[in-house]
Amino acid sequence: MWFVRGLWCVAFLSCGTDAIAQSPVIAATENLVADGIPVIPAEIAESVRRYTESRSASFVDWHPVSREMLISTRFGNTPQLHLVKMPGGARRQLTFFAEPVGNASWDPQDGSYFVFSRDTGGNEFGQLHRYDVASGAVTLLTDGGRSQNGGIVWNHAKDGFLYSTTRRNGADRDLWIMDPLKPEESIAIAELSGGGWAGLDWSPDDSQIVAMEAISVNKTNLWMIDAATGVKTSITDLTAQVAYGGAEFSRDGKGLYVTLDKDNEFQRLALMDLASGGVTYLTSDIAWDVEGFELSPDGATIAFLTNEAGISRAYLMDTVSRKITPIQGLPTGVIGSASWHENGEDIAFTVNSAKSTSDIYSLNVKSGEVERWTESELGGLMDGELVEPELIRWKSFDGLEITGFLYPAAKKFEGQRPVIINIHGGPEGQSQPVFQGRNNYFLNELGVAIIYPNVRGSTGYGKTYVAMDNGMKREDSVKDIGALLDWIGTQPQLDADRIMVTGGSYGGYMTLACATHFNDRLRCSLDVVGISHFGTFLKNTESYRRDLRRVEYGDERDPQMSSFFEQIAPLNNVKKISKPLFVVQGGNDPRVPMSEAEQMVARVKSNGSPVWYLMAKDEGHGFRKKSNADFQFYATVLFVRQHLLGD
Repeated sequence: MWFVRGLWCVAFLSCGTDAIAQSPVIAATENLVADGIPVIPAEIAESVRRYTESRSASFVDWHPVSREMLISTRFGNTPQLHLVKMPGGARRQLTFFAEPVGNASWDPQDGSYFVFSRDTGGNEFGQLHRYDVASGAVTLLTDGGRSQNGGIVWNHAKDGFLYSTTRRNGADRDLWIMDPLKPEESIAIAELSGGGWAGLDWSPDDSQIVAMEAISVNKTNLWMIDAATGVKTSITDLTAQVAYGGAEFSRDGKGLYVTLDKDNEFQRLALMDLASGGVTYLTSDIAWDVEGFELSPDGATIAFLTNEAGISRAYLMDTVSRKITPIQGLPTGVIGSASWHENGEDIAFTVNSAKSTSDIYSLNVKSGEVERWTESELGGLMDGELVEPELIRWKSFDGLEITGFLYPAAKKFEGQRPVIINIHGGPEGQSQPVFQGRNNYFLNELGVAIIYPNVRGSTGYGKTYVAMDNGMKREDSVKDIGALLDWIGTQPQLDADRIMVTGGSYGGYMTLACATHFNDRLRCSLDVVGISHFGTFLKNTESYRRDLRRVEYGDERDPQMSSFFEQIAPLNNVKKISKPLFVVQGGNDPRVPMSEAEQMVARVKSNGSPVWYLMAKDEGHGFRKKSNADFQFYATVLFVRQHLLGD
């Protein structure tokens, strides 16, 4: 019989009148479907425990009056909103939901309430809610249905905000205005065509709204919308292949601070004159992407972030003299945000590094003092145990240089080490040297090296590079991994005979593609929420995403492209796969639907190849609940032990 204790089950075999206890095992809970996964020994959970208990903290919003902030961190099963009143202060939890809560915005008048977004089961249909601080009461503000709602931008009168919503038809993202104290009076300011729209900023007199229309990673348009009539006017060339990354009005209302890649490989910060349309570039001496910026409340200073070979740098720019000053005192790593307090003195940053999970720091621009607001737990790990990555480079099939980050196995391991190649999603994304969390177990305890490649199509290396995998060039990025396999074979510390490929989302497609192209060179593969056929993916992904993805992957309605999709689909090449495959999927995934995973698993099974399948009924595009992520990790450790290491 089975005695169930949460995830734990203890098995007994009857032998006459005696019960012979067998090794305890970990069983999947009712929300998980585990198909083909062997019994997981409970000792795995014990051996990995300190690698699964780390926490992170992310900045959410400054209080409008007090020097306090909302943050997102996890103390239970999911991240929730907490209030921190001072650097190093206690984290007081405010929301207590079964679903994660990570985004919120204080009311800008006195902080008597804040507005936050929450979805259900990872379906990404985020609904806006109001949290009243005095009572703790929560009020639903949006329709509560299958619509996406978010992108809050408060007006200067502080009595309402702009937000985007797909509530009209599920495909187009319109702009609405809401007073969160009177949500029933919300109005649509602009009905728009396409799923890539977002409101960015209000003019100082609240008469105009600047909005962005995203076509692709290489093409965005900026529009001016009359706040009273909803009439929109383009303020950028609709025919130009230019990507704008953000826009914010200057305090006099005469210009827009923007980032754009016009006449340059990288996103530069610039000032656009609204009367003439002329653009003055402000960061041409920095040969990297400006990833984000924010103007100070008085308009005198811009804080901006750059991505320099995967490492973030923070700067201040005087808007009059245009002098740029690097910010000193922040830890080296990846900076996720830079946000001004209304006092005009403090800027909040979320910083992550290989040696530390995400935490929050602030800079006082007058004193230059940097203060740490949170110190998140490493779950029993010591920073001295965490390895720093190495930047590596290799030449691909066409001579193009590809780079990535190699996390070497712990020094206590001798000889050639097995390798996990972990490919990022997007494909418009980038692997950066961040905290490895659970993956530190592979480095420290199993002696596995991990490589994070940034194949063609990745961001951070210029607009030419990011477009090099589009459409019919899709498999060129797969060839970049083939070249990486060649490079591994030249490294004396790496074992080219023991390699696993893994990745999530688009990285999941890359994993499946590598499994078909390089079956003889891999030990096994692990696909997380990956695409198995671009044609079926584009037909079944949520409608608000479909056109945006067609620009990147190609249009499945085009006969030539449809034929190409049939040719390259991992689903149609499963006969080439003989090595073990593990597929992980969220049942509510709106981006890469569950059908992509299930059709691949069924086809691999029919081919007779070994396949494991794990599906969470209460997750979407990746596992966000700790209990689900833990079970996924236990199964992954078993998979790696059996099929990569051969234990």
